[in-house]
Amino acid sequence: MSDKHLSTQFDAELSGISTRVLEMGGLVEAQVAQAVNALTTFSGEIASVVLQTEERVNAMEVEIDRDLSSIIARRQPTARDLRLLIAISKTIANLERVGDEAARIARTVQRLINSGVSSRLRLPMSDLAFEADLAVALLRKALDAFARLDVEKALEVLKQDDQIDKEFDGLLRKLITYMMEDPRTISTAIDMVFVAKAIERVGDHAKNLAEVIIYVVKGTDVRHNTPEAVETMVR
Repeated sequence: MSDKHLSTQFDAELSGISTRVLEMGGLVEAQVAQAVNALTTFSGEIASVVLQTEERVNAMEVEIDRDLSSIIARRQPTARDLRLLIAISKTIANLERVGDEAARIARTVQRLINSGVSSRLRLPMSDLAFEADLAVALLRKALDAFARLDVEKALEVLKQDDQIDKEFDGLLRKLITYMMEDPRTISTAIDMVFVAKAIERVGDHAKNLAEVIIYVVKGTDVRHNTPEAVETMVR
């Protein structure tokens, strides 16, 4: 069998597995949006759908990881091809954790409903929804950067993550104020703190994906650096 034929097969395998990663990303992105929708509408049915999706996400991670191991064992890739496979492994791990955060929000919704908490309780639901919109948009941009191996778009993700962190800080201050003003909100407000943190973590995982993309393209590990430092490193 010719080297060209082997190379073509390998490229096809890489393309196929990358497509499945993007499918997994789209599933997780929708899962986060559904989880927040379940929270803002106090819908136990939507929360159940989110938890069912979690099972599919977990299964996809296992399947893709298994195929990655097979490709590495058979093809013994080097240089950028190997970096891409390593990056895919890290990417699906981050996506699975995003799914975990969505499931955590869904379980919180179920617990609130079962405990009889009123959906009319004064809490900053619109602020939570806004933070979630930012996080989902950032995840979508990171997945788009992965699809195109676009370093510039990955850099945008790194820079925009700070906005989600600021929203989380603002939400935390509001929730503390609500708890001080009305002790009846304390238990539910604490649950909302964990929801807000889960959403903030979605942004962190999008940032991780962006760092992985830069690693694939540039061969440089940019973790634990400021966005400004990363931009200097890859120019």
